[in-house]
This record gives sequence, structure tokens and C-alpha cells, in this order.
Amino acid sequence: MTETLSALSAALAAGRTTAQALSEAAVARARDPDGEGARVFIAHAGDRAIAAARASDALRAAGAARSPLEGLPISVKDLFDIAGETTRAGSVVLAEAPPAQRHATIVTRLLAAGAVLVGRTNMTEFAYSGLGLNPHYGTPRNPYDRATGRIPGGSSSGAAISVTDGMAAAAIGTDTGGSVRIPAALCGLAGFKPTARRVPARGTLPLSTSLDSIGPLAPSVACCALLDAVLAGEDADVPVPAELRGLRLAVPTTLVLEGVDETVASAFQAALSALSAAGAVVTEIAVPEFAALAAINAKGGLPGAEAWAYHRALIARDGDRYDPRVRLRIERGMAMSAADYVDVLHARTAWIAAVEARIAPFDALVLPTVPVVAPLIAPLVADDALYGAANVLILRNPTLINFLDGCALSVPCHAPGTAPVGLMIAGAGGSDRRILSIGMAVEAALAATR
Repeated sequence: MTETLSALSAALAAGRTTAQALSEAAVARARDPDGEGARVFIAHAGDRAIAAARASDALRAAGAARSPLEGLPISVKDLFDIAGETTRAGSVVLAEAPPAQRHATIVTRLLAAGAVLVGRTNMTEFAYSGLGLNPHYGTPRNPYDRATGRIPGGSSSGAAISVTDGMAAAAIGTDTGGSVRIPAALCGLAGFKPTARRVPARGTLPLSTSLDSIGPLAPSVACCALLDAVLAGEDADVPVPAELRGLRLAVPTTLVLEGVDETVASAFQAALSALSAAGAVVTEIAVPEFAALAAINAKGGLPGAEAWAYHRALIARDGDRYDPRVRLRIERGMAMSAADYVDVLHARTAWIAAVEARIAPFDALVLPTVPVVAPLIAPLVADDALYGAANVLILRNPTLINFLDGCALSVPCHAPGTAPVGLMIAGAGGSDRRILSIGMAVEAALAATR
């Protein structure tokens, strides 16, 4: 199911398919023993999703379709509360936790828009890695080079594969340091990280309350824009694509191009050439603040302090059941003092002001979402040092935008048949609809070159 949401919605409106048929197909793919479903979903709605789809068909027949999402099968990450279900966050530590008493805000909004929730997707335990490995529930394999086995990206790993493999029309994930954009980039999808404050986090298990944001992974930028509007409680519409001619795009030369592999470098340069040919003004700029971020976060940063604050009681009780690599990262926050945390908050305020001033003359930043194509799973499982180095590298570019409190898209920019590569289009906080509009134009320009 790689059709766009608008195409599926049009097919439903024209009577060429039904919500029940879409959900039955999604459920069949998830239950296929030869597929990735067992690793994609921690809990699958199955027959309940099909029943919800039948109800959606009845509403449509009565002329009461609630939004363009009416009847479309959508997956949600296992961080969002659904009333009557336990939110595990990809961990066995919470498997016996009591079920949620009410829906997360974003779940309520999706249901009110008529979405059919097909299940809760697998993820890096407690969302604390950009690779997507999970020793408890398995690691979904990237659709590229599946026989060998490459990472899906994380932490929203199951979210991405639920879409690439037709188990959902789109997925909702979270993004604290790239956890929507990374799997989107590595799996050939569009993914959007909104300005964090636009989408309420009530009912969402936190990683870093200062940085967490909630966004979609989907087949196209327009799909992401529609879902973003619903999640943010705005009118369910899609912005008009921007005019590329004369658009001012800045390519940061500081940090973000370091360690870029040959495949990513080639795809990125081809994308820049296509945008220039379409009339965009592409300018390289230095952003020295990017190089300073590692020092600001040297003691663990906001995720270190905030994750430790949430997990310290759980680790004291059940620490031996955590993924050791996740626990190690969380426990870095134990050494941070209150003064260290306040120092990071103050440094962030100054850093955001400096970066926003530097990028103000431009309409958007463009950079590789991830500097490398998806690594193989097996070596990362076997080698802690390799895992750690890959995690730092893959998180590096997306994390910059989270710290900026900005918004960003990842759009596929690779040639058909090659390893997926993402182009990130980013802006300052609050420029979400403008970035989505630019992303739609960029997506069309890149598609025209393939």
C-alpha cells in the first residue's frame, strides 16, 4: 500500500474500494508469516480495525465522512496511549503496566478524523536510539536489501516498515533527535518533524520533554502535511507547493557533510543540481553553532537529564530487563547536576537565537538527513562500539533541528533501485506550513529527474 493518502481517499469517495477492503489488506500483510509483521507490531488491532473500517464505510455511505483520513488504515508508535491498552514503549519493563485510562490527544484527533488505527508499532526501547534495533520484540528489516538485513532506522522503526510494506497507509511516530526523519530517510519515505509545541504530547510516554515532537511517516509530503494538520488540531488541508524559482536554499558546510558516504554524497549533489536547474538559489553557508553543539551536550544534554528523571525509579526496580545499550545511555543523565541541566537550557536559548539569525536570509536549509545509507543489522548487534559510533553519526544531522526547536522534512532523493537517501528541508520553529510547502515543490522537482 504505497499509494498516497489523497489517492486512497479519492478511491474511497468514488466507490472504487472500501475502508474494510483497505484494512483487510493491511491486516493480511501484517499477519503474513513470511513478512515483517511480527517485528513491526507490538500489538495489532486486527479484527477490531476491520470492524472500525466497516463503521467508517457506513458513515461514508450516509454522507458523513469526517475528513480526508476517513477509513484510511494508520499505525501509531507504541508510545501513545490508547484507552484500554498498555503502552510498552518497545520495552518488556512496562509489559505488566496497567492499561491507559484514556487516549493520547493525537489518538483522539486521528479517531475523530476517521482514521482506522491498525496497531501499535515496534520501536527502539523507550525511543533512545536512531538505529531501530530492539532485542525484546525483534528488529524490522529495511525494505532495501532485505535478504541481507539492514536497519530500518529508529526509533520509529516499525512505523516506517508498516508503511513500506503496506500494513498501513501512513504512520505516526515521535522525533526527539530524528526518530521520524531517520527511518523515513533510510526506508525511502517522507517524514515530518513539526515544531514540537504544535502537537500536544499528552498521553505520550516521554523521552526528553524539551525535545520530543510528534509527526508522520508517509508516502509523500502532501500525506505528511494532511496528517500534521490533523495532529495539530488544524483544518485538514494541504498547503500549495511553493514556487521553486528564486527560492533561497542554504546548504550548511559545518559538520553536516562530514562522514557522508559515496551514495549519499552523489544523491545529495544530484538533488542540489535538480533544485538549481528548477530555479532555486542554492548557497553554501557556514553555521559554526552546529560545531558547538557537541560541547553543549557533552554531559548528556537535555535527553540525558530528562530521560534519567523519568526512568530512575524504573531502573532501580527493573534495570536488568532494559536493553543494556539503552540503559547505558539513560544512566549518563545520573551524573548531571541541576546546574548542568540549567546550563544546557541557557546555552540552548542563546544557540537558537544565533542559528535563527544566521539562517534568517534563507527560505530553508537543505542537507542530508542521514550521512550514510542503512547499515547492516548483524554487525551492529555484535559490536557495542560499532553500534555506538553508528548511532552518533546517524542522529547527528537531525538532532541539530530538534535542538533548534525547528521543523524539518525528510524527502527521498535517491535514484530508483538504489539505497534510500533522504534530503532534509528544515526551518526555524513555527515555519512548519512553509517548510511543507517547499517540501512539496522539492519533491516534485526531484521526481521529474527520475
